[in-house]
Amino acid sequence: MPQQHPVRSTDSPPPRPDASMSLLTNVMEHSLDEGYAEATARRKAEGGGMPRPLKARLGLAAGLVVAALIVTVGAAEARISAPVLAKEREELIDRVEKETSDADALERSVETLRDEVGERQRRALNAPGGDREQLVSLLAGATEVAGPGLKLVVDDGEGSEQGGGGPRETSGFSDTGRVRDRDMQRVVNGLWAAGAEAVAINGQRLTALSAIRAAGDAILVDNRPLVPPYTVLAVGDGKKLKTEFQDSADGRYLQVLRENFGIRFSVSAQDKVRLPAAPSLIVRTAEPTSASAGKGAGQGTADTGKGTS
Repeated sequence: MPQQHPVRSTDSPPPRPDASMSLLTNVMEHSLDEGYAEATARRKAEGGGMPRPLKARLGLAAGLVVAALIVTVGAAEARISAPVLAKEREELIDRVEKETSDADALERSVETLRDEVGERQRRALNAPGGDREQLVSLLAGATEVAGPGLKLVVDDGEGSEQGGGGPRETSGFSDTGRVRDRDMQRVVNGLWAAGAEAVAINGQRLTALSAIRAAGDAILVDNRPLVPPYTVLAVGDGKKLKTEFQDSADGRYLQVLRENFGIRFSVSAQDKVRLPAAPSLIVRTAEPTSASAGKGAGQGTADTGKGTS
């Protein structure tokens, strides 16, 4: 007897033909999201409301109005304060100009008084009184001097530059080929020792109280800066001055500077040189005190008066 296949029975209904399209069917049947539906219902319950984009636009417009108001107020305040600031600036400029003018006037007054004092000192030194007063006037630099003499020109070496690293570096000028203050001191002292009666450097008259110093890279003569080349004029017997200066230790020192450091110089006798008077004079006088004052102190003393221009 042939074997029969068992028949399976089931209580579930047969599947729908569109069962595989349940997701699409759900989307079509419920096209509006539940969240949107709830929000719409809530707005309707509250009596409606303004759309959110419109609120954003109104807020932006309000912000722009506030910003424009702030800018307008700031511009108005700046326009109001501008005349005040301009007035204060003009007043400050006027004060600076006035103070500058007053300072210039005081400086001119000082120069006038200095010239007057110097002229009176020169007249006092040139007063008739014999050769002694003339010698004092000459040594003090109170008068112009003209006569035969010597011309000495000293200059830095070629290609010399400011800066350190040279073997002559001690203080002040440091480059190997640069003329320093002590070089000019030796030159001037050598001319005095050789018999010069009056000396000037670059038109600056030297006296017994003149000083040659250095300030940075500049040589100062009586606090007046000079620049190379340095022209030294000396009044005296030109040929004798030249010979004695070159044979002196100071003349040989200048020769060593030329040979070792390239410093340039030239010496020549002149038939006539002219030296100006010193721009300022310092006169010192001493007078003995009375005999009684000397006895009281146990020894003689002297009072020193000093006049400057």
